Amino acid sequence: MTPTQNKPSATLEKVVIRFAGDSGDGMQFTGSQFAFTSALVGNDLATFPDFPAEIRAPKGTTGGVSGFQIQIGTVEIYTPGDAADVLVAMNPAALKSNLKFVKPGANLIIDIDAFDKRGAKKAGYEGDPLENPKMEAYHIIQAPITSLTKKAVADSGLDTKSQMQCRNMFALGLVYWLFERSVDQTIKELNQKFGKKAPAVAQANTDALMAGYNFGLTVEALPSTYKVPPAKKASGTYRHISGNVATAWGLMAAREKIGNILFYGSYPITPASDILHELSKHKHLDVITLQAEDEIAAVCSAIGASYAGQIGVTASSGPGIALKGEAIGLAMMAELPLVILNVQRGGPSTGLPTKTEQSDLNLAIKGRNGESPIIVLSASTPSQCFEMAYRAVKLAVEHMTPVMLLTDGYLANGSEPWKIPDLGALPPIQQPLAVAKEGETFLPYLRDPEKLSRFMAVPGTPGLEHRIGGLEKQDQTGNVSYDPANHEFMVKIRAEKIARVANYVPEQAIFGPKEGELLVVGWGGTFGALRTAVKELRDEGHNVSLAQFNYLSPLPKNTAEVLGNFKHRLVCELNLGQFANYLREQFPQYTYEQYNKVQGLPFTIQEIKEEILKHV
Repeated sequence: MTPTQNKPSATLEKVVIRFAGDSGDGMQFTGSQFAFTSALVGNDLATFPDFPAEIRAPKGTTGGVSGFQIQIGTVEIYTPGDAADVLVAMNPAALKSNLKFVKPGANLIIDIDAFDKRGAKKAGYEGDPLENPKMEAYHIIQAPITSLTKKAVADSGLDTKSQMQCRNMFALGLVYWLFERSVDQTIKELNQKFGKKAPAVAQANTDALMAGYNFGLTVEALPSTYKVPPAKKASGTYRHISGNVATAWGLMAAREKIGNILFYGSYPITPASDILHELSKHKHLDVITLQAEDEIAAVCSAIGASYAGQIGVTASSGPGIALKGEAIGLAMMAELPLVILNVQRGGPSTGLPTKTEQSDLNLAIKGRNGESPIIVLSASTPSQCFEMAYRAVKLAVEHMTPVMLLTDGYLANGSEPWKIPDLGALPPIQQPLAVAKEGETFLPYLRDPEKLSRFMAVPGTPGLEHRIGGLEKQDQTGNVSYDPANHEFMVKIRAEKIARVANYVPEQAIFGPKEGELLVVGWGGTFGALRTAVKELRDEGHNVSLAQFNYLSPLPKNTAEVLGNFKHRLVCELNLGQFANYLREQFPQYTYEQYNKVQGLPFTIQEIKEEILKHV
């Protein structure tokens, strides 16, 4: 039970907290627990886990620092925040790596036990980092986290290493006290996680959690606590969800709607692997998962599932998507429904495995040999990954073509509250099944007159025998054809089929007035920063609107009208201008300004505001 507070409290509209320490210090678990607890309180929130790329960098060095940032609020929250109001630094390396993400005047909670000469030297400091004059800009709380954790768990029976793994719970308890959060949910989680197999571990972590909380009650360096009241949200049942989990659930919702088996063929790759992990838990929901030996095997197994009339899905990040290219072209030519999830990370090649980027747009739209058009979608928030995964299945099945859904590391690992939808309210998915007609030869490439999609012929169905493969098809019959005129006809009709998908996707929405001086243009996971920046500038009286695109190929039917209703267009993306160049190609009658960032980091609200002000 949470002890009673005994200090004055200040109310905040929103606050940003960042946890940082070695990759073995449990910062992700600590941040996740704070997020779960804040969601139960009713705060709106957004999170951003920041992983090191190295599997295990030397302990105490900046290369091994792991961070977790969360913004909670009583108002709508679209991003994890630009800079932290509170930083918990478990060692000097964590301080050095994260101080640039902290506001002047912020509270710095440090484990003073780790700030010895050896720790400072490993982090690259010359001398005591706390004696640097720059530190005078912050309110430093020197908490003896290591020594007090040792004292709290001394009777646990755990070895020294296991005792030290409880330090993160001490830090969490202190932050719970600071923001008037209950410890009860985390104690429940600890008992569920460790209680049966390792009750001593559960008890030690609970003792450390309470020791941190009680330290807050007694320490003089923290004169008050802070209260962030619940946000006003639409009624319904909510849960805290990450982008990867939301993607997995969207796929399963589509499976439930159709009634087919969901087959997921994948090869582990950061940051997409958690989709495989989540789907593998749900075999009882007719979900089959395969961890293939490589990327090519993964996509080909999914194509096999699609050919069998089921829902074939594969996933990867940029390097793996490149390897899948030929097989995606096969699914395009065979005109089979296939969903490809591309959780983008920094590139090229192996690039930045744990960092976010939007550099796969060219790959998604054009990254296959020959004329190989497919549908390309993107998600804007972690929770919207559910909707876009569902729509990816719907479009793939109903139009008999591959669909690539672009998310990114920022969305995949980030999380936010999500209102669980009514499955019955989701749009229907109608599989265009072929029907055998007595006395007639089945023509596998006979098309729907409106969509131009062919019909699904499930293998083994009497009267629907046909051939399929990667060689060019003869119109209607599907026989192998080398006729030049037929090849050109099939290339054009496959392209027209994708173009007509624009008739079946929503028109492009605008945040703000539908016409004016400046239109900020974005796509995918940059939504939070762009939406917040535009809203704040509009509140200050500036004439600016936002168009955030989720349907990329084909673009919505009203795209030309949307772009043309503004004097200027500023395209903001985490690459060197791929969407801007795409728009120039599609709508050359307009001019486009660019703001680009390729640092493995998401946009900050402040940098977007500063850039917009240059154009208004």
